[in-house]
Amino acid sequence: MTSYRRQEIRLVDPISTPVPSWQQRALVPVLVSLGMLVAIISSLGAPLIPTIADVDHVSVDDAQWSLTVTMLVGAVATPAMGRLGDGPHRKRVILTGLVVVLVGSLLAALPLGFACLIVGRAFQGVGMGLIPLAIATARDSVPPQRARAALSTLSLTTAAGVGIGYPVTGLLAHALGMYAGFWFAAAATALAFAAAALVLPKTPPRTAHPMDIPGALLLAFGMSGLLFALTQGEHWGWGSPRLLVLGGVSVLVLAGWALHALRTEHPLVDLRLVRDRTVFAAHLTTMMGGIGMYLLISLVTRYMQTPSSAGYGLGASVVVTGLALVPFSLGSLAAGRVVRLLVRSQPPARLLPVSCLLSLAALLTFVFAHGGLWQIFVTMALAGLGVGMNFAVTPALVVSSVPAHETGSAMSFNQVVKYIGYSAGSALSAVILQATTSPGQAFPPESGYRTAGLTGCAVWAVTAVASYVLIRTGARGGSARVRDGRPAAADTEGAGLVPDAGAQR
Repeated sequence: MTSYRRQEIRLVDPISTPVPSWQQRALVPVLVSLGMLVAIISSLGAPLIPTIADVDHVSVDDAQWSLTVTMLVGAVATPAMGRLGDGPHRKRVILTGLVVVLVGSLLAALPLGFACLIVGRAFQGVGMGLIPLAIATARDSVPPQRARAALSTLSLTTAAGVGIGYPVTGLLAHALGMYAGFWFAAAATALAFAAAALVLPKTPPRTAHPMDIPGALLLAFGMSGLLFALTQGEHWGWGSPRLLVLGGVSVLVLAGWALHALRTEHPLVDLRLVRDRTVFAAHLTTMMGGIGMYLLISLVTRYMQTPSSAGYGLGASVVVTGLALVPFSLGSLAAGRVVRLLVRSQPPARLLPVSCLLSLAALLTFVFAHGGLWQIFVTMALAGLGVGMNFAVTPALVVSSVPAHETGSAMSFNQVVKYIGYSAGSALSAVILQATTSPGQAFPPESGYRTAGLTGCAVWAVTAVASYVLIRTGARGGSARVRDGRPAAADTEGAGLVPDAGAQR
């Protein structure tokens, strides 16, 4: 049996500039605030879509663009910002990103019409690239005794923030109108910019590589087309020719991007690092975590707002529906503490299958017990534990398996697959519910929710088995990764527990 031992690994770059003590104390809270800002930005989409349609006199399909455009821009901006942040100008990239988000928030907050709102939401999408840069900053500058907790907390903020952001957005819109949420985002961004300008340390001196422009364009077109197809499938029809053509072309473009990345010396995202089984398992479960998270959230929010006259449903308001997501946030935050306790005796990689099983339990709970509000609360708390454990563990696994100068790029790719999971999960729920709805009926039968839930259960079961197999084979294969003439583990071990060197070999 493989033996493991606890090691204290220094994550701080030995050539980084000394940071004053007050900045050290404030650094982690500031980095976490950047993560919460991303959660605020993402939560401004879905809850406000009906309100945007009513206020700006557009169709609900058009109002959906207030969510779609943010996801599209975020998917493109995230890897580009991650690559730029791996160079010597990370602080400048973060501050520039915050300025773009602030401008976008102000444009969205001003009552200048639907077109201005969409442009503002597009600018806000740039903020979704801040999480990988925050994680890279934590790796370089946070003291080792706080680094593991900082990495897991940063990854958890996007999951926990959704459960907080949805009810806050709903309350603001209900009490003060649609634009109140965007003013709230503008104020939060301004505070985050001021704090980041004061607290973020200078980036350790590193070689600046030229931007991979062809790779950036290929990834931008491929990701934009794929995410657009996923978000528009319900409106176009999942069997429509234009959707199939767009999806097929997008997949081909992404395949071309992958070939380009494997043949380029300094690609936008170094896919060679994904060959590591632990990194691949982390990316796989992150994407599945995104699918499971938005599949369940989509099912729960739609089920809760279904009127009881349909024969099921709770007939809840938008505000009450948003409050049902609070247990999800609490479960995610609790998962961070549970992970910190478990890694004292277990390697973090072994928690990936456990997180899948918790998410599986959440979907099973929804399938067989969803008649009351308290049952929904239990379901969302279990889901928060599962997704939270997944998102708490994966940054440590990725960071511990890639060179320090690739941290931003590697975590950006992790965020991109998470966004793919978000869109795919929402689309999957819509496809199944639409397929089970009889012609002429306004609501799907209750059995449609059961079918969607059981489909999610099957996905989680397969993911749990796949992650377990990848981790087992990765442990037996040893640590043979070499980069730049030296083992990758030599400068990257430190995000958590690592296998005993003797056991690895």
